[in-house]
Amino acid sequence: MPKIQRLLLPLLLTATAATVHAEPIGEVDTVFKLIGPDHKIVVEAYDDPKVVGVTCYVSRAKTGGIKGALGVAEDKSDASIACRQVGPISFPGGKPLPKQEEMFSERISLVFKRLRVVRMVDPKRNALVYLTYSERVIEGSPQNSVTVVAVDGGTPIPVK
Repeated sequence: MPKIQRLLLPLLLTATAATVHAEPIGEVDTVFKLIGPDHKIVVEAYDDPKVVGVTCYVSRAKTGGIKGALGVAEDKSDASIACRQVGPISFPGGKPLPKQEEMFSERISLVFKRLRVVRMVDPKRNALVYLTYSERVIEGSPQNSVTVVAVDGGTPIPVK
């Protein structure tokens, strides 16, 4: 496989992932920038598209300044996640969940870096495990954060 195809393959696969939109919750400034927006920590909510009643809250750094204003800045790899039950948990249509699946991803640099959230099913404990990390096309980061949503024993998680 030619080098350019190897580099573009992850981008194409990401484009086919489920569409999940961030809902901005809030932000705090961390560094004042005279020109362009300040550096910030943003908090966004993502509803799990396959599990009704679960929302994930992700906090991450957002680079400001001139590069941030132009959309060419590369955000830091640091992120934190907390997923919670926000209503009765159900699985629409009773469709089984894959044992592991990317729930969403978001671009955090102009082209090659993405923030990802992966949902894993722990059937033994009837729990949903959510992992966030960042990756680059060439090299990712070991920095990650994990959270768990325990599902009531009366609601078994359908697993493929």
